[in-house]
Amino acid sequence: MSGKRSIFEDVSDTEKPQAVQPGMIDRGRGGARQAIRVWLMILFALVVIMIAVGGLTRLTDSGLSITEWRPITGAIPPTSEADWQAEFDKYKQIDQWRIQNQWMELDDFKSIYWWEWGHRQLGRVIGLVWALGFFGFLAARKIPTGWTGRLLIPGALGGVQGAVGWWMVASGVTQGEGMIAVASYRLAIHLGLAFVILGFLAWYIFELGREERDLMQARRAKEVRLYSLSTGLMHFAFLQILIGALVAGIDAGRSYTDWPLIGGQILPPDATMLEPMWRNFFESPGLVQFIHRCAGYLLFAFGVVVWRRGGTSAHPQTRFAFNAMFAALSLQVVIGVLTVVYGAPWQIAIFHQFMAVVVWTLILRARFLTAYPIATSLRGA
Repeated sequence: MSGKRSIFEDVSDTEKPQAVQPGMIDRGRGGARQAIRVWLMILFALVVIMIAVGGLTRLTDSGLSITEWRPITGAIPPTSEADWQAEFDKYKQIDQWRIQNQWMELDDFKSIYWWEWGHRQLGRVIGLVWALGFFGFLAARKIPTGWTGRLLIPGALGGVQGAVGWWMVASGVTQGEGMIAVASYRLAIHLGLAFVILGFLAWYIFELGREERDLMQARRAKEVRLYSLSTGLMHFAFLQILIGALVAGIDAGRSYTDWPLIGGQILPPDATMLEPMWRNFFESPGLVQFIHRCAGYLLFAFGVVVWRRGGTSAHPQTRFAFNAMFAALSLQVVIGVLTVVYGAPWQIAIFHQFMAVVVWTLILRARFLTAYPIATSLRGA
């Protein structure tokens, strides 16, 4: 211990105050933020492509062409005519071929097989890209503090998604049950989980695009009211995506092609003809399409409210984010109407699904900026 000091001792020359070092919040926490962000952006792009390929697989009725789940050996497609014939023979055993596709020859089968194989193969690629990136950054100790658990989430959900995908396909690989497609509610869960994964990736990309100290400071200016409204809009959009999957699962988009009426009426004819009653909400084409339409109108109306509220934000980039969100939502409504009027051709239907990804991402972006506003000086404003 140092000796006693006089209360009259001048300490100005013996102890000099240390200068505050900038960036102390980020020191030891940064990791390879930008490299990880690029990796997540690649995963985001792959998941978007996966959603599009999945939609095309559904629109071409190709999802039941592979009747087995082989996560490892299934990566190798048939390599000989004998192998192709063996796969075709397996397909001939299920109801879809017996009821709907007995006209198919081997070459016809190959065309639907490649769609499903490509969909599954892309899933394997996504899993590989995630694993290489995660374990690579982990081994190099480049993951920022507090991010290891977060980056595990997309990988874990991806594994669950693979199992859900087979659970969905298994509902249509039947013999003697009259099933010619997968169960629509399982399709909705499968698509919904894909959007959940996409949401996590997008949020992480937004966060890693800014320094930790910037996020901590921005959090103090959180626009609580607008954040709550955008959260509600996010949940409503997700519900509409699930309903859209139900429409796709039973081809309800092609059941009635008039608008704004449906079947010439306000309510679709024979909307509740199935027994028990609850089945109509999942399997009645008229009722499911009607619900999707009504949910779309309500979502758009709520979007107007949120957009108008977003226009009052003090932050220019937040206002721009809500403008972009509302523009995409408006375009999506128009595409939805065109999808109905033209009987859901695959070109318009897949664009409608792609726009759902755009709307979902822009809602998340607007919501993120209400939680972490980007400050702008008065001169910049």
